Amino acid sequence: MQIHELQPKKRSTRKRVGRGGKRGTYSGKGNKGQMARSGNNKEPIIRGLIKKYHKLRGYRFNPDNKGLKVAVNISVIEKYFDDGDTVSPKTLIEKGIVGKIKNRTPEVKIIGGKLNKKLKFENIKFSQSVK
Repeated sequence: MQIHELQPKKRSTRKRVGRGGKRGTYSGKGNKGQMARSGNNKEPIIRGLIKKYHKLRGYRFNPDNKGLKVAVNISVIEKYFDDGDTVSPKTLIEKGIVGKIKNRTPEVKIIGGKLNKKLKFENIKFSQSVK
């Protein structure tokens, strides 16, 4: 084989359906209806498996704490609270450290830092490093 005999590789194109040819006018799509139209890419859903289908597609909604999570650094808590105080989401809102989200008290998680005071915590989650 020589250089003048080389040719570029041909790209195979996807078959365009519904334009005549050996398969006829409808090209195996049948006559009319949603499945015969262009742009049809409906996934077949087997009856009875709709819940599983929705879980796969991510149709989940938890109304209790959707977007109601706030992270607070331990150094901020040390500034605003004294020894023996109780730290809860309500006290954090009162001190102005955390604000209400959609007029509801958020779920508070404490992250990072060191604590030198003795405090009581109620209804608060902790990160792995703080534990």
